[in-house]
Amino acid sequence: MFQAFPARHGLSGFFLAGMVVAFPGVALLGWGYHISSAYLSIGNLFLSLNLGMLASLLPASNWLKKKGIKFLLILASALFSLGFFYLAGLPQALPPWWRMGGLFVMGFGLGLASSAFFHALTPLYARDPANALNLAGFFFGLGCLVTVIFVGSTFYVYTVPSILVFLALIPGFFAIHYARSRFAAIPVPTQPSLREAVRDFTNPGAVLFSLLLFFQFGNEWVIAGWLPLFLVQRLGASPASALKILALYWLALLVGRTAMQAFLPRFRHGRLLLASVFAALFGCVILFFTNNLFGAASGVLFVGVGFAAIYPLVAEMIGGRFPYYHPGFFNGIFSFASTGGWLAPWTMGFYTHLWGIRVVMLLPMLGACAVFLLAILLLAYVRLTRPPVAASG
Repeated sequence: MFQAFPARHGLSGFFLAGMVVAFPGVALLGWGYHISSAYLSIGNLFLSLNLGMLASLLPASNWLKKKGIKFLLILASALFSLGFFYLAGLPQALPPWWRMGGLFVMGFGLGLASSAFFHALTPLYARDPANALNLAGFFFGLGCLVTVIFVGSTFYVYTVPSILVFLALIPGFFAIHYARSRFAAIPVPTQPSLREAVRDFTNPGAVLFSLLLFFQFGNEWVIAGWLPLFLVQRLGASPASALKILALYWLALLVGRTAMQAFLPRFRHGRLLLASVFAALFGCVILFFTNNLFGAASGVLFVGVGFAAIYPLVAEMIGGRFPYYHPGFFNGIFSFASTGGWLAPWTMGFYTHLWGIRVVMLLPMLGACAVFLLAILLLAYVRLTRPPVAASG
Protein backbone atom coordinates (compact mmCIF):
# COMPACT_ATOMS: atom_id res chain seq x y z
CA MET A 1 0.00 0.00 0.00
CA PHE A 2 1.40 3.43 -0.89
CA GLN A 3 0.66 7.03 0.02
CA ALA A 4 -1.46 8.84 -2.57
CA PHE A 5 -1.43 12.54 -3.29
CA PRO A 6 -5.09 13.61 -3.32
CA ALA A 7 -4.63 16.25 -6.04
CA ARG A 8 -2.87 13.78 -8.32
CA HIS A 9 -5.62 11.21 -7.91
CA GLY A 10 -8.23 13.90 -8.31
CA LEU A 11 -6.79 14.76 -11.70
CA SER A 12 -6.52 11.11 -12.72
CA GLY A 13 -10.14 10.68 -11.65
CA PHE A 14 -11.24 13.43 -14.00
CA PHE A 15 -9.83 11.30 -16.81
CA LEU A 16 -12.10 8.47 -15.75
CA ALA A 17 -15.11 10.79 -15.44
CA GLY A 18 -14.43 12.10 -18.93
CA MET A 19 -14.58 8.59 -20.34
CA VAL A 20 -17.99 8.06 -18.77
CA VAL A 21 -19.48 11.42 -19.78
CA ALA A 22 -18.37 11.05 -23.41
CA PHE A 23 -19.78 7.54 -23.64
CA PRO A 24 -23.49 8.25 -24.41
CA GLY A 25 -22.64 10.43 -27.41
CA VAL A 26 -20.53 7.74 -29.05
CA ALA A 27 -22.76 4.87 -27.93
CA LEU A 28 -25.70 6.25 -29.95
CA LEU A 29 -23.98 5.20 -33.17
CA GLY A 30 -23.04 1.79 -31.83
CA TRP A 31 -26.64 1.17 -30.79
CA GLY A 32 -27.92 2.11 -34.24
CA TYR A 33 -29.72 5.37 -33.42
CA HIS A 34 -28.15 7.05 -36.46
CA ILE A 35 -30.39 5.01 -38.77
CA SER A 36 -33.59 5.94 -36.98
CA SER A 37 -35.42 9.03 -35.75
CA ALA A 38 -36.02 7.88 -32.18
CA TYR A 39 -35.01 11.28 -30.82
CA LEU A 40 -37.17 11.08 -27.71
CA SER A 41 -35.53 7.79 -26.73
CA ILE A 42 -32.10 9.36 -27.27
CA GLY A 43 -33.01 12.25 -25.01
CA ASN A 44 -34.16 9.83 -22.33
CA LEU A 45 -30.75 8.12 -22.38
CA PHE A 46 -29.11 11.42 -21.47
CA LEU A 47 -31.81 12.05 -18.88
CA SER A 48 -31.10 8.76 -17.12
CA LEU A 49 -27.43 9.70 -16.72
CA ASN A 50 -28.46 13.08 -15.31
CA LEU A 51 -31.02 11.57 -12.93
CA GLY A 52 -28.34 9.27 -11.58
CA MET A 53 -26.11 12.26 -10.91
CA LEU A 54 -28.89 14.15 -9.13
CA ALA A 55 -29.78 11.08 -7.05
CA SER A 56 -26.18 10.89 -5.80
CA LEU A 57 -25.97 14.46 -4.45
CA LEU A 58 -27.15 13.79 -0.89
CA PRO A 59 -25.36 10.42 -0.47
CA ALA A 60 -22.15 11.92 -1.88
CA SER A 61 -22.18 14.75 0.65
CA ASN A 62 -22.88 12.41 3.58
CA TRP A 63 -20.40 9.72 2.56
CA LEU A 64 -17.65 12.25 1.89
CA LYS A 65 -17.95 13.52 5.47
CA LYS A 66 -18.30 10.08 7.09
CA LYS A 67 -16.22 7.76 4.90
CA GLY A 68 -13.81 10.06 3.04
CA ILE A 69 -12.47 10.40 -0.50
CA LYS A 70 -11.19 6.84 -0.83
CA PHE A 71 -14.58 5.23 -0.30
CA LEU A 72 -16.25 7.48 -2.88
CA LEU A 73 -13.55 6.87 -5.48
CA ILE A 74 -13.68 3.09 -5.10
CA LEU A 75 -17.48 3.00 -5.19
CA ALA A 76 -17.73 5.36 -8.17
CA SER A 77 -15.17 3.38 -10.18
CA ALA A 78 -16.95 0.13 -9.36
CA LEU A 79 -20.27 1.60 -10.50
CA PHE A 80 -18.70 2.74 -13.78
CA SER A 81 -17.35 -0.74 -14.41
CA LEU A 82 -20.66 -2.35 -13.44
CA GLY A 83 -22.55 -0.03 -15.79
CA PHE A 84 -20.32 -0.87 -18.76
CA PHE A 85 -20.54 -4.61 -18.09
CA TYR A 86 -24.33 -4.39 -17.74
CA LEU A 87 -24.70 -2.55 -21.05
CA ALA A 88 -22.34 -5.00 -22.73
CA GLY A 89 -24.58 -7.90 -21.72
CA LEU A 90 -27.84 -6.39 -22.98
CA PRO A 91 -29.22 -7.84 -26.23
CA GLN A 92 -29.58 -5.24 -28.99
CA ALA A 93 -33.30 -5.97 -29.41
CA LEU A 94 -34.30 -4.97 -25.87
CA PRO A 95 -36.30 -1.72 -25.40
CA PRO A 96 -34.26 1.46 -24.76
CA TRP A 97 -35.30 1.74 -21.12
CA TRP A 98 -33.07 -1.23 -20.31
CA ARG A 99 -30.09 0.89 -21.33
CA MET A 100 -31.42 3.74 -19.22
CA GLY A 101 -30.88 1.59 -16.12
CA GLY A 102 -27.20 1.12 -16.90
CA LEU A 103 -26.70 4.81 -17.59
CA PHE A 104 -28.49 5.69 -14.34
CA VAL A 105 -25.99 3.56 -12.40
CA MET A 106 -23.10 5.23 -14.19
CA GLY A 107 -24.62 8.66 -13.54
CA PHE A 108 -24.89 7.85 -9.83
CA GLY A 109 -21.22 6.94 -9.84
CA LEU A 110 -20.39 10.12 -11.73
CA GLY A 111 -22.09 12.24 -9.06
CA LEU A 112 -20.11 10.47 -6.33
CA ALA A 113 -16.90 10.82 -8.28
CA SER A 114 -17.34 14.53 -9.02
CA SER A 115 -17.60 15.34 -5.31
CA ALA A 116 -14.52 13.25 -4.54
CA PHE A 117 -12.44 14.55 -7.44
CA PHE A 118 -13.18 18.22 -6.76
CA HIS A 119 -12.63 17.68 -3.05
CA ALA A 120 -9.22 16.16 -3.78
CA LEU A 121 -8.37 19.31 -5.77
CA THR A 122 -9.34 21.66 -2.92
CA PRO A 123 -5.72 22.67 -2.03
CA LEU A 124 -4.94 23.51 -5.66
CA TYR A 125 -8.28 25.26 -6.16
CA ALA A 126 -7.74 27.43 -3.08
CA ARG A 127 -4.40 28.70 -4.47
CA ASP A 128 -5.39 29.24 -8.12
CA PRO A 129 -9.00 28.48 -9.15
CA ALA A 130 -8.60 29.10 -12.88
CA ASN A 131 -5.49 26.94 -13.29
CA ALA A 132 -6.87 24.19 -11.06
CA LEU A 133 -10.02 24.00 -13.20
CA ASN A 134 -7.95 24.11 -16.37
CA LEU A 135 -5.94 21.10 -15.20
CA ALA A 136 -9.12 19.27 -14.24
CA GLY A 137 -10.65 20.16 -17.59
CA PHE A 138 -7.56 18.92 -19.41
CA PHE A 139 -7.69 15.46 -17.83
CA PHE A 140 -11.47 15.34 -18.19
CA GLY A 141 -11.18 16.20 -21.89
CA LEU A 142 -8.41 13.64 -22.29
CA GLY A 143 -10.73 10.95 -20.97
CA CYS A 144 -13.44 12.07 -23.39
CA LEU A 145 -10.94 12.05 -26.26
CA VAL A 146 -9.68 8.56 -25.43
CA THR A 147 -13.22 7.16 -25.40
CA VAL A 148 -14.11 8.77 -28.74
CA ILE A 149 -10.87 7.70 -30.43
CA PHE A 150 -11.10 4.15 -29.12
CA VAL A 151 -14.71 3.64 -30.18
CA GLY A 152 -14.14 5.37 -33.52
CA SER A 153 -11.06 3.32 -34.36
CA THR A 154 -12.71 0.01 -33.44
CA PHE A 155 -16.21 0.76 -34.75
CA TYR A 156 -15.90 -1.62 -37.72
CA VAL A 157 -13.43 -3.97 -36.04
CA TYR A 158 -15.09 -5.19 -32.83
CA THR A 159 -18.68 -5.71 -31.76
CA VAL A 160 -20.34 -3.21 -29.45
CA PRO A 161 -20.33 -5.65 -26.47
CA SER A 162 -16.60 -6.23 -26.95
CA ILE A 163 -15.91 -2.50 -26.91
CA LEU A 164 -18.00 -2.07 -23.77
CA VAL A 165 -16.18 -4.89 -21.98
CA PHE A 166 -12.84 -3.23 -22.70
CA LEU A 167 -14.15 0.10 -21.43
CA ALA A 168 -15.41 -1.64 -18.28
CA LEU A 169 -11.92 -2.89 -17.46
CA ILE A 170 -10.51 0.64 -17.19
CA PRO A 171 -12.62 1.85 -14.22
CA GLY A 172 -12.14 -1.61 -12.71
CA PHE A 173 -8.40 -0.97 -12.73
CA PHE A 174 -9.00 2.44 -11.14
CA ALA A 175 -11.06 0.85 -8.36
CA ILE A 176 -8.22 -1.55 -7.53
CA HIS A 177 -5.70 1.27 -7.67
CA TYR A 178 -7.71 3.45 -5.30
CA ALA A 179 -8.27 0.52 -2.93
CA ARG A 180 -4.50 0.04 -2.63
CA SER A 181 -3.85 3.72 -1.93
CA ARG A 182 -3.89 5.79 1.24
CA PHE A 183 -5.33 9.29 1.03
CA ALA A 184 -4.36 12.23 3.20
CA ALA A 185 -7.33 13.81 4.94
CA ILE A 186 -8.63 17.10 3.52
CA PRO A 187 -11.14 19.17 5.53
CA VAL A 188 -14.55 19.31 3.85
CA PRO A 189 -15.32 22.92 2.81
CA THR A 190 -18.22 24.57 4.58
CA GLN A 191 -21.26 24.65 2.34
CA PRO A 192 -23.36 27.82 2.11
CA SER A 193 -26.25 28.30 4.47
CA LEU A 194 -29.80 28.49 3.19
CA ARG A 195 -29.78 32.24 3.79
CA GLU A 196 -26.63 32.66 1.67
CA ALA A 197 -28.09 30.53 -1.12
CA VAL A 198 -31.34 32.53 -1.16
CA ARG A 199 -29.45 35.82 -1.05
CA ASP A 200 -27.66 34.86 -4.29
CA PHE A 201 -30.93 35.20 -6.19
CA THR A 202 -31.02 38.92 -5.29
CA ASN A 203 -27.41 39.52 -6.31
CA PRO A 204 -27.14 40.73 -9.95
CA GLY A 205 -23.61 39.39 -10.25
CA ALA A 206 -24.61 35.92 -9.07
CA VAL A 207 -27.58 35.86 -11.44
CA LEU A 208 -25.39 36.85 -14.41
CA PHE A 209 -22.80 34.22 -13.47
CA SER A 210 -25.38 31.49 -13.17
CA LEU A 211 -27.13 32.37 -16.43
CA LEU A 212 -23.83 32.35 -18.28
CA LEU A 213 -22.95 28.95 -16.81
CA PHE A 214 -26.43 27.67 -17.65
CA PHE A 215 -26.11 28.47 -21.35
CA GLN A 216 -22.43 27.55 -21.55
CA PHE A 217 -22.84 24.09 -20.03
CA GLY A 218 -25.87 23.48 -22.21
CA ASN A 219 -23.93 24.44 -25.34
CA GLU A 220 -20.98 22.21 -24.51
CA TRP A 221 -22.97 19.09 -23.70
CA VAL A 222 -25.46 19.38 -26.54
CA ILE A 223 -22.57 19.40 -29.01
CA ALA A 224 -20.68 16.62 -27.20
CA GLY A 225 -23.76 14.39 -27.09
CA TRP A 226 -25.48 15.10 -30.41
CA LEU A 227 -22.68 16.06 -32.82
CA PRO A 228 -22.03 12.53 -34.21
CA LEU A 229 -25.73 11.95 -34.86
CA PHE A 230 -26.00 15.38 -36.52
CA LEU A 231 -23.05 14.68 -38.83
CA VAL A 232 -24.40 11.29 -39.91
CA GLN A 233 -28.00 12.34 -40.52
CA ARG A 234 -27.47 15.92 -41.71
CA LEU A 235 -24.24 15.62 -43.73
CA GLY A 236 -24.25 11.93 -44.62
CA ALA A 237 -20.99 11.19 -42.78
CA SER A 238 -20.06 7.64 -41.87
CA PRO A 239 -20.13 6.81 -38.14
CA ALA A 240 -16.32 6.53 -38.10
CA SER A 241 -15.91 9.96 -39.75
CA ALA A 242 -18.45 11.51 -37.37
CA LEU A 243 -16.51 10.17 -34.38
CA LYS A 244 -13.27 11.57 -35.79
CA ILE A 245 -14.80 15.03 -35.93
CA LEU A 246 -16.10 14.59 -32.39
CA ALA A 247 -12.53 13.65 -31.39
CA LEU A 248 -11.40 16.89 -33.06
CA TYR A 249 -13.82 18.78 -30.81
CA TRP A 250 -12.31 17.27 -27.68
CA LEU A 251 -8.79 17.80 -29.04
CA ALA A 252 -9.55 21.49 -29.60
CA LEU A 253 -10.78 21.73 -26.00
CA LEU A 254 -7.59 20.05 -24.77
CA VAL A 255 -5.28 22.29 -26.78
CA GLY A 256 -7.27 25.36 -25.77
CA ARG A 257 -7.11 24.55 -22.07
CA THR A 258 -3.39 23.81 -22.31
CA ALA A 259 -2.76 27.12 -24.05
CA MET A 260 -4.84 28.88 -21.41
CA GLN A 261 -2.19 28.04 -18.82
CA ALA A 262 0.18 30.38 -20.66
CA PHE A 263 -2.41 33.01 -21.62
CA LEU A 264 -4.05 33.59 -18.24
CA PRO A 265 -1.13 35.47 -16.60
CA ARG A 266 -0.39 37.55 -19.72
CA PHE A 267 -3.80 38.71 -20.95
CA ARG A 268 -6.71 40.50 -19.37
CA HIS A 269 -9.31 37.94 -18.43
CA GLY A 270 -12.16 40.05 -19.73
CA ARG A 271 -10.69 40.15 -23.22
CA LEU A 272 -9.98 36.43 -23.12
CA LEU A 273 -13.57 35.73 -22.13
CA LEU A 274 -15.04 37.83 -24.93
CA ALA A 275 -12.65 36.38 -27.53
CA SER A 276 -13.51 32.83 -26.44
CA VAL A 277 -17.25 33.43 -26.60
CA PHE A 278 -16.97 35.04 -30.05
CA ALA A 279 -14.91 32.10 -31.38
CA ALA A 280 -17.51 29.63 -30.09
CA LEU A 281 -20.33 31.64 -31.66
CA PHE A 282 -18.53 31.77 -35.00
CA GLY A 283 -17.97 27.99 -34.91
CA CYS A 284 -21.65 27.34 -34.17
CA VAL A 285 -22.64 29.48 -37.18
CA ILE A 286 -20.32 27.46 -39.42
CA LEU A 287 -21.73 24.17 -38.14
CA PHE A 288 -25.30 25.32 -38.70
CA PHE A 289 -24.78 26.38 -42.32
CA THR A 290 -22.16 23.90 -43.53
CA ASN A 291 -23.00 21.12 -45.98
CA ASN A 292 -19.69 19.24 -45.94
CA LEU A 293 -17.29 17.63 -43.50
CA PHE A 294 -14.54 20.21 -44.04
CA GLY A 295 -16.89 22.94 -42.87
CA ALA A 296 -17.94 20.78 -39.94
CA ALA A 297 -14.32 20.21 -38.91
CA SER A 298 -13.59 23.94 -39.17
CA GLY A 299 -16.62 24.82 -37.07
CA VAL A 300 -15.74 22.24 -34.45
CA LEU A 301 -12.24 23.71 -34.10
CA PHE A 302 -13.61 27.18 -33.43
CA VAL A 303 -16.22 25.85 -31.01
CA GLY A 304 -13.73 23.71 -29.07
CA VAL A 305 -11.12 26.45 -28.74
CA GLY A 306 -13.81 28.95 -27.80
CA PHE A 307 -15.35 26.74 -25.13
CA ALA A 308 -11.97 25.87 -23.59
CA ALA A 309 -11.51 29.01 -21.51
CA ILE A 310 -15.04 30.13 -20.64
CA TYR A 311 -15.80 28.00 -17.59
CA PRO A 312 -12.39 28.39 -15.86
CA LEU A 313 -12.49 32.16 -16.31
CA VAL A 314 -16.05 32.47 -15.05
CA ALA A 315 -15.41 30.12 -12.11
CA GLU A 316 -12.40 32.18 -11.11
CA MET A 317 -14.61 35.27 -10.95
CA ILE A 318 -17.11 33.35 -8.85
CA GLY A 319 -14.41 32.15 -6.48
CA GLY A 320 -13.16 35.68 -5.93
CA ARG A 321 -16.53 37.31 -5.24
CA PHE A 322 -18.28 34.37 -3.53
CA PRO A 323 -15.73 32.78 -1.16
CA TYR A 324 -17.98 29.84 -0.27
CA TYR A 325 -18.26 28.74 -3.90
CA HIS A 326 -16.72 25.32 -4.49
CA PRO A 327 -17.21 23.50 -7.82
CA GLY A 328 -17.62 20.10 -6.22
CA PHE A 329 -20.69 20.87 -4.13
CA PHE A 330 -24.24 22.06 -4.61
CA ASN A 331 -23.93 25.81 -4.11
CA GLY A 332 -27.30 27.48 -4.48
CA ILE A 333 -27.88 29.40 -7.67
CA PHE A 334 -24.60 28.28 -9.27
CA SER A 335 -25.47 24.62 -9.03
CA PHE A 336 -28.92 25.36 -10.42
CA ALA A 337 -27.13 26.69 -13.49
CA SER A 338 -24.81 23.71 -13.90
CA THR A 339 -27.66 21.23 -13.43
CA GLY A 340 -29.66 22.98 -16.12
CA GLY A 341 -26.72 22.67 -18.44
CA TRP A 342 -26.41 18.93 -17.82
CA LEU A 343 -30.07 18.49 -18.70
CA ALA A 344 -29.73 20.26 -22.07
CA PRO A 345 -28.93 17.08 -24.09
CA TRP A 346 -32.17 15.57 -22.78
CA THR A 347 -34.30 18.53 -23.84
CA MET A 348 -32.67 18.38 -27.27
CA GLY A 349 -34.55 15.12 -27.79
CA PHE A 350 -37.83 17.05 -27.74
CA TYR A 351 -36.57 19.75 -30.09
CA THR A 352 -35.25 17.31 -32.67
CA HIS A 353 -38.48 15.33 -32.47
CA LEU A 354 -40.44 18.48 -33.33
CA TRP A 355 -38.15 20.27 -35.77
CA GLY A 356 -35.59 17.76 -37.06
CA ILE A 357 -31.90 17.11 -36.60
CA ARG A 358 -30.73 20.51 -37.86
CA VAL A 359 -31.93 22.15 -34.65
CA VAL A 360 -29.00 20.45 -32.89
CA MET A 361 -26.75 23.27 -34.09
CA LEU A 362 -29.34 26.06 -34.07
CA LEU A 363 -29.86 26.01 -30.31
CA PRO A 364 -26.13 26.06 -29.39
CA MET A 365 -25.75 28.96 -31.82
CA LEU A 366 -28.50 30.86 -30.02
CA GLY A 367 -26.99 29.80 -26.70
CA ALA A 368 -23.60 31.16 -27.78
CA CYS A 369 -25.28 34.49 -28.57
CA ALA A 370 -26.75 34.48 -25.06
CA VAL A 371 -23.33 33.72 -23.56
CA PHE A 372 -21.79 36.58 -25.59
CA LEU A 373 -24.36 39.09 -24.30
CA LEU A 374 -24.09 37.81 -20.75
CA ALA A 375 -20.29 38.05 -20.87
CA ILE A 376 -20.54 41.72 -21.86
CA LEU A 377 -23.03 42.41 -19.04
CA LEU A 378 -20.87 40.47 -16.60
CA LEU A 379 -17.73 42.42 -17.45
CA ALA A 380 -19.64 45.69 -17.15
CA TYR A 381 -20.96 44.62 -13.73
CA VAL A 382 -17.48 43.67 -12.53
CA ARG A 383 -16.10 47.06 -13.55
CA LEU A 384 -18.96 49.00 -11.99
CA THR A 385 -18.70 47.13 -8.68
CA ARG A 386 -14.92 47.03 -8.48
CA PRO A 387 -13.67 48.50 -5.18
CA PRO A 388 -11.96 51.90 -5.69
CA VAL A 389 -8.19 51.89 -5.51
CA ALA A 390 -6.90 53.92 -2.60
CA ALA A 391 -4.76 56.89 -3.60
CA SER A 392 -1.12 56.56 -2.58
CA GLY A 393 0.64 59.15 -0.47
